[in-house]
Amino acid sequence: MSSLGVIMLVHAALPRAQQVARHWAASGCPVVIHVDLKVADTVFDGFVASCADEPLIRFSERHTCNWGGWGIVAASQSAAELMLEAFPEVQHIFLASGACLPLRPVDELVTYLAERPRVDFIESATTADVSWTIGGLDQERFTLRFPFSWRKQRKLFDAYVKLQRTIGIRRSIPEGLVPHMGSQWWCLTRQTLSAILQDPKRKTYDRYFRRVWIPDESYFQTLTRLYSTHIESRSLTLSKFDYQGRPHIFYDDHLQLLRRSDCFVARKIWPQANRLYQAFLTNQAQAMKPTEPNPGKIDRLFSKAVERRTRGRDGLYMQSRFPRHGSENGLTSFPYSVFQGFTELFADFEPWLSEATGTKVHGHLFGPERAEFAGGAPLVNGALSDCASLRDYNPTAFLSNLIWNTRGEKQCFQFGPTDTQDINWFLARDRNAQISVVTGAWAIPLFRSNGNFADIRNEAARLQQIETKQLEVLTSVWTKAKVRTWSLAEFVESPMEPLQSILEETGSQNPSHLTQAPTMVDLSGFGKFLQNLKNQGMHPYLMGDFPADDIFGRQLRPYRKPYLVQ
Repeated sequence: MSSLGVIMLVHAALPRAQQVARHWAASGCPVVIHVDLKVADTVFDGFVASCADEPLIRFSERHTCNWGGWGIVAASQSAAELMLEAFPEVQHIFLASGACLPLRPVDELVTYLAERPRVDFIESATTADVSWTIGGLDQERFTLRFPFSWRKQRKLFDAYVKLQRTIGIRRSIPEGLVPHMGSQWWCLTRQTLSAILQDPKRKTYDRYFRRVWIPDESYFQTLTRLYSTHIESRSLTLSKFDYQGRPHIFYDDHLQLLRRSDCFVARKIWPQANRLYQAFLTNQAQAMKPTEPNPGKIDRLFSKAVERRTRGRDGLYMQSRFPRHGSENGLTSFPYSVFQGFTELFADFEPWLSEATGTKVHGHLFGPERAEFAGGAPLVNGALSDCASLRDYNPTAFLSNLIWNTRGEKQCFQFGPTDTQDINWFLARDRNAQISVVTGAWAIPLFRSNGNFADIRNEAARLQQIETKQLEVLTSVWTKAKVRTWSLAEFVESPMEPLQSILEETGSQNPSHLTQAPTMVDLSGFGKFLQNLKNQGMHPYLMGDFPADDIFGRQLRPYRKPYLVQ
């Protein structure tokens, strides 16, 4: 018989638990199994009968086990007492679950422990040294009472914690105890475990820990400190947890990962991971090479998994972090450019920009009628539709998906006060956005419309109010986008310099030497138009300081020929 005994806490997947228990027993290790009292008696009786032919497998007194409750400790105590009584040859007792799987030949673990006969392997740290607790209850889990289930009675749990904090209720910790915490999965020597179970003060300790939150992570971890002569504060079981404190589950595609860990046992294994069970239970001689367990070899991969789980990839929204505001790892995945007022000022701006920069240039993606994709396409990458109602259902997701689906190819689109404004804060907060605005350019289509002037004045007032609110967003302290603005007057006075900088920013194929610019619309009479708006009681201040029309008309004759930079 082996000097190693194994306790298994089982509550589900009983056939897998039986398979692993027989594997331990085949190597001469006695196994004591605790089956959760919530398992039906008929199922339990069938499980016991299926193991009856193996004398090294025993079953302990059953307890109801709930997460965070005392039942798990009681189950461990009952199984440990039976193990110590029934198998006096056992010198180390290994606590495992029904979802644990040996990764290396059992004989290697037996030899490893035999070479360390007085060493207790149990993760045991004071609350000041623990960084992995979730929920803010570190020291308080030992000084408050927890009669309610955190999972099943959450409102009562939170209310009772709040009440105790409010009225200042504090429990006294039994004299001589310094609370420690750590992994539930330990491997203790017979001497240490028997000392814990036979301590004259056990009733006092048990009574105290019954009202400690998650006692399975502190009961043995604390009491071991009283009796052990040599503690290695680590578990021999590989178990990883996500950022919410939930255990990672290992599947078939984790086979090579588990082999690289060099650990003796791993949890939590998916019951249907047939490849893992076959590889580690039927081919143990070649499963792992004899070496010191080193879970740190795969810690980097798990850290990266946690980061990917919580932060994701730039601009890719996923269930774990959307639509929680502020939890984004980058609003979009690739730089893009937004132009406001340019299509109103230049007759052929979109084709000119596309040719000059080699980028995909869209029209007004957030236009009131439809999303104006480049070339008039009704669909683009990722099956994004030009339907305005679909786009406006979630405009931020629409834009982030467009940028994600076309990442690597810079996108440009037009924007203005006539477009859907719900996207403004998203654009302002996005570090990938490069926004160029010619303020007041929305007045040019009104000037050229030849409509009823009273209607023009009302529409001008409305659009100016919208653009003013937009500019307040773009100039706020929370803006992360690269924003450049020109008034219409200053842009028209000297258009070459801003156009040159736009090309350099957008990704021109030859940004250092701009030789051709788009054709500017005819603005003759525009100054008088603005003066008429003023005369009608509307003050068009976003256009800048335009001179009188007789002077301005000479300055703003249409540029039919390309600009040349010598």
